[in-house]
Order: sequence, then C-alpha cells, then structure tokens
Amino acid sequence: MALPQIRYKWEWDLQSSPEELWPLVSDTNRFDRDTGVPPLKRLEPGRRLANARLQFRQRVFGLPLDYVQEPYEWVYPYQYGVVRRYKRGPLAVMDVQVRFEPKPRGGTRCIYRVAVQPRNIFGLAGIPILIGRIFAQRFEKTFRSYDRMVVSGKPLQAERQRIEFAPGGRERLTTLKERLLSEGSAPVLVARLAQIIETRDPIGLSRIRPYELADAWQENRRSVLELCLLATRVGLLEFQWDLLCPLCRNARATSSALGDVRSTVHCDTCNIDFSANFERSVELTFCPNPAIRPIDRKSYCIGGPVDTPHVIVQQVLPPGDRRTISTVLEQGRYRVRVLEGTGGQFFRSEPDAEQHKISFAACADGWPGDEPVIIQQPEITFENQTDEEHLLILERMAWTDQAATAAEVIVLQRFRDLFANEALRPGEQISVGSLAILFTDLRESTRMYSEIGDAPAFGIVMNHFDVLRDAIAAENGSVVKTIGDAVMAVFPRPAGGLRAILEAQRQLEVLNTGSVALRLKAGLHYGPCIAVTLNDRLDYFGSVVNMASRLEGQSSGQDIVVSSSVFSDPEVAMMLADPSSDLIAQRLNTTLKGFGEQQFNLWKVSLGRVSQNLLELN
Repeated sequence: MALPQIRYKWEWDLQSSPEELWPLVSDTNRFDRDTGVPPLKRLEPGRRLANARLQFRQRVFGLPLDYVQEPYEWVYPYQYGVVRRYKRGPLAVMDVQVRFEPKPRGGTRCIYRVAVQPRNIFGLAGIPILIGRIFAQRFEKTFRSYDRMVVSGKPLQAERQRIEFAPGGRERLTTLKERLLSEGSAPVLVARLAQIIETRDPIGLSRIRPYELADAWQENRRSVLELCLLATRVGLLEFQWDLLCPLCRNARATSSALGDVRSTVHCDTCNIDFSANFERSVELTFCPNPAIRPIDRKSYCIGGPVDTPHVIVQQVLPPGDRRTISTVLEQGRYRVRVLEGTGGQFFRSEPDAEQHKISFAACADGWPGDEPVIIQQPEITFENQTDEEHLLILERMAWTDQAATAAEVIVLQRFRDLFANEALRPGEQISVGSLAILFTDLRESTRMYSEIGDAPAFGIVMNHFDVLRDAIAAENGSVVKTIGDAVMAVFPRPAGGLRAILEAQRQLEVLNTGSVALRLKAGLHYGPCIAVTLNDRLDYFGSVVNMASRLEGQSSGQDIVVSSSVFSDPEVAMMLADPSSDLIAQRLNTTLKGFGEQQFNLWKVSLGRVSQNLLELN
C-alpha cells in the first residue's frame, strides 16, 4: 500500500522584487549548495533521456539516492519547480515548487512548496525531521540571505560561505597585486579584482567574466579584460575557453588552451553537433589560480533556470495539454520551440505593441511563418497539439554582449603580446565572424636606404613599426605579422582600422627624412574570416584576407583604399559624413590581381587638407 504524501508550504516576505531576486534564487546549484544539499554525480552521462531528463546520485548520510530529474519548469521571474523520481532509498518522488509574488507596495512574497512521497517507513519517519525541520530553517535562512545581498548591492559576495585560501595564497595575492601595479595596471582595477578573489562566492569565482565585472564596476571593458589577461600571465588567474552550444548556450566543452579547442562539439542536452565559432560560441572566462584560492567545482544541481538565462519560459506539456502564463519580456526578438523538434515561431516584444495575449501551438504541421508583435508583459498560452510530450521553450534570440568572445580577444594586441604561443591545433580552421583586415607597406623605403644609409633607414623603419603598433592597439586591433616593411593587422570593426591608419599616417609625416617622404600605403577590407595556425602563430585566411592584401597596392601612400563593405559600414559612413573629420572619399573602379577581370568598387579615403610637407615633396 502506498504511503501518504507529505506536503510542506512556507511563506516569507522579502524586500527585493522578483526581478531583483531571480538571478540568485534561480541559481539552483548555488541554492542547493547553500542549503546544505550534498553534491551530486551524474549517472550515465553518455545516455540521453527524453526532454532533458537527467540521472543523478546523491549521498545523504552515506546513503546513495539515485533519481531521474524531470526537466525544470519555470516562468521568469515568478516561479520555478522540479520533480525528482527516486529509483531506490527512502524516497519515491519529491516535487519542489517555488513562486515569487510581487507585493503591492514593493518586495516579494516567496512561497515554497515541497511534496514528498515516501517509499518506505524510513522515509515516512525521516522526512518530517530532515525536510520539515532542518531544511525548512535552511530554506528561509538562504532566501533571506539572498535578499540581503540584493539590498546591499553585493549579490555575488560570499555572505555565508567560508573563504578558503591555499597555503600561502594570501601572501601570493599580495605579491601579485604589486606585480600588476608595477606592470602599469590601474590601482583601482587591481584593488577591485583582488577584492573579488578575496570575497566572491566560490561558485561565482569558477567563471569570471571580465565584461560582466567591467559593467558592474562601470569601467572600460577593454581595460578590465586586459587586466585579467595580465593577471593570468603573472599567475593570479587562469583562463579557459568555453565552447557554448548555440541552442542551450551552455558550455559543452572547456579548454585551457586554444590548441585544445576542437572545431566540432556535441551537446548531449540538445542532441546536436555544432561547429565552434569564435564570434559567438567560444568565450574566454577566468578563475583564480588554485595556488591562491582553490575553486569548488562540485555540482549540487544541474538544469535550473540560471543554466540557460536566455530561456524565459520552460514548460513540460503532455499530449493535448494547454497552459497559460504571464511573464516579463525585454524589448527584442524571441522564439518559441520544442526541444525534441526543429524550427519554431518567432515574435517580437515592443513597448508600444497593442497585442496583449498570444497563443503558440506545437503541432505536426510545424510552426507558422508570421512574426507577431506583443507587449512586454503579455499573457501567453502554450498548447501541445501533438500526441507526444514536448518540452516547450520560449527564448530570447539576442546573445548576451557580456561575453568576451574569442573573436574579440584574439585581435587584441595585448593578448598576442602576452600569449604569443596561444594557437589552434595544426590543421584546425575555425570561423571568427567578420573582421576588418588591414595591409600596409612603406613607399620609397628602398630609396631611403640608398640615400641615408642602412643603419639610419633601418631605425626609421623600426620607428614606423612602433607607430603602427601603437595606433593599431589603440583601436582594439593587433598586428598579425610583418613581412619586410609590410604589416598585416586585424580589427573587430572597420572604423577602428580606418582611424588607426589615419593616425599612423599623420604621425609618420614627422619621420620624413631629407628628400624621401615616408608614405604608408594601406588597404582595408571587412568580411568573414577563418582563424588558423601558421608558423606557430594565430593567423587568418580566406577571400577577405586575399582581397585586403591586394587593396594596399592601389594606395598612393597619402590615402587608404577601402572596399565597399568598409565604405558602407554605418560607423565609417558617419566618419566620412562628419565635416570635422576632414575626410574625402574618391571612388575607384578597378580590377585586382588574382581576381581575374572582375571589377571592384573601391574608395580612396584621405584627409582633405594634405600637409604642406607632402605637397612640397610632390
């Protein structure tokens, strides 16, 4: 005979709003750790169950508890819940449901429900003690702790966790702080990074995101990223390359070096193989060096809402089920899809939309092709019109801009200087998205060598490299390689490349010697590229690189030849249209070596006022 189900319900009033609490309370891994739930081990990780179900084992008082976890269900920022079905032990089923109700005058009413089906007499006797007393107190204590974190403005600080340093770790931290300062790092940033290492929650330290820190500190993102890179070089931090699934956006592989990054990765949750793309799916994150502070990498819960923060709603719908929810949406584009299926229906949420209610149905005929527009606090109905269970997902299409992607990182001069040996596995080719490729070459350098002698000329050429390097680095670019007097550089955006070369040309005017004018020929192109390893260094190849190398030959040294993709870039267009920039662009229609008889529309961009020095030398 089945034993009676045991139910609990607790309610607490909190000061913070549901939206403010959600980043912490929806982190079920942190919550379970903080409430004293033992770590778990995933069983049969290679075996995939339907609709993201997972198998785990936990040991409670030394007793192994094996269970199948149903997929978490949630509606941002109001509720989440999970059901666990135990295969052995004193428990049969446990159902946890948490709801956050906004209060009329501010704050939140937290309602926490637990329903447990005991399997035997031991469960019947133990549940009231373990859950009804011990965990009831821990649940309330943890929620109130999170509420205080939010109110204090320090949601990532370790309020209740004991901070543990490695033997000698504090002394190493002090020494390396001084090392960072001696290398020219900003004192305020060094102090803040050290404080993070000293005080942050252990789980939060396992994946430090530099752009997230920069935004929280209201500091320049590049400065914080470069600080983390330097901190890695001196031994304060370690970095890791996370390969993110394009659907669930979880890290499905992590590598400590670019050489270990594989171009194809499998996501067992989404059951897809995906190609690593430096522009989106490879993110650089950091953690403390274990010689300073070891990191808790145990898992206490997997599959909670925070694991996929772009998913606003996730619901399990049995065949024929219908469910209506209310949620909060940011302005932007969204998609409704099912996990065990393809396609989906897109929609937009806009503040001035008129549609308040909308329905989405999973059916055998697929998804509609229209893209409705709804308000930002809509009422949404989901329906499963198939004869199979479906895990329905409502997700934000925009990727977070707080990710320091590999495409951004590897174009930084600071990264190339600090980690010159970071390169892909030989033969590996990975897309890096669209980059601006710059080629330059000194005009009249041969004549300069003959007129002023090898030693003085060589010094001027080296100075020219320094000028170029500084101008390129100032615009978030990096020098990929030099070939004689020529330079290949890369930038995340075309406007940065244009500004860099204009600045370099201005500065090189003062290096002109005697009757020889140092003129820097330059060509700039923008488009998709592939990252490779060449001569043990990161390099780029593709038609965009080939074309950029040909543009430099069209330059006179008093201009920059740019492609149509650069010329039409919105930021470049604004530069050219700005009268204060004093830039002019002359159209050039020509063929390029290696591209047959194809005609290209190019533009020669130059300063409207050519310096008197150059005019006289003409």
